Amino acid sequence: TFTGSLAVGKRVAVAAATNLVKFQLEMGSKNALIVLDDADLDNAADCAVGGAFGGTGQKCTASSRLIVTAGVHDEFVAKVQERMAKLKVGGALEDGVTIGPAADAKQFAQNKEYFQLAQDEGATLVCGGEFDDSTGYFMTPALFTNTTNDMRINRDEAFAPLACVIKVADYEEALATLNDTQYGLTGGICTTSLKYATHFKRNAKTGCAMINLPTAGTDYHVPFGGRKNSSFGSREQGKYAEEFYTEVKTTYMKA
Repeated sequence: TFTGSLAVGKRVAVAAATNLVKFQLEMGSKNALIVLDDADLDNAADCAVGGAFGGTGQKCTASSRLIVTAGVHDEFVAKVQERMAKLKVGGALEDGVTIGPAADAKQFAQNKEYFQLAQDEGATLVCGGEFDDSTGYFMTPALFTNTTNDMRINRDEAFAPLACVIKVADYEEALATLNDTQYGLTGGICTTSLKYATHFKRNAKTGCAMINLPTAGTDYHVPFGGRKNSSFGSREQGKYAEEFYTEVKTTYMKA
């Protein structure tokens, strides 16, 4: 069983298949949270901040794309910015800290690269993006607006505390944008409409679907895994995990 990048996952698959070895892959992701006009915006902002920045953005389930319908775009961005201002960056042993460091120097350098890339591609920095490596690899979470789904910042998995807002016209465009990625691990929607929630659950091309919840929250008693280039093989966790570790034997006996 392998968890890591898509490139290495493909190499593991080739090696395992060549030797007829069972394999299970959990690879990349580029998750999104949809926020519709009818959403509870306070809850939506909480979902966005928790999903994008929890674990310093270093989660395969992090929602780095925030797809927001035009009617609530400005108010939603303002609410997210308010919550981000209350986040405290620092070491885990410090009181009140909510955002820790990047895993290592390499990841810290990559965070800087993607932060700069977003600006080079024309995104507007709303807040955050301060770097400090004097006592650790720290970055204040960054929020960008005026981004489109074809930008590299919205295509690549950065694994950073960095979120980009994509403005869309309606639910249909939002769903199409969420699905427009090579990955399909998790996706979420904030809405008070049972119609949209049900349609999203069935039509989001992801292994996990979250409704009015952060994309980064999962339970161990249920299956975990994605679609497309995010996963391959049997699911992790829950009853489905037994499949990977089980060898099936059928026995016939004459009494």
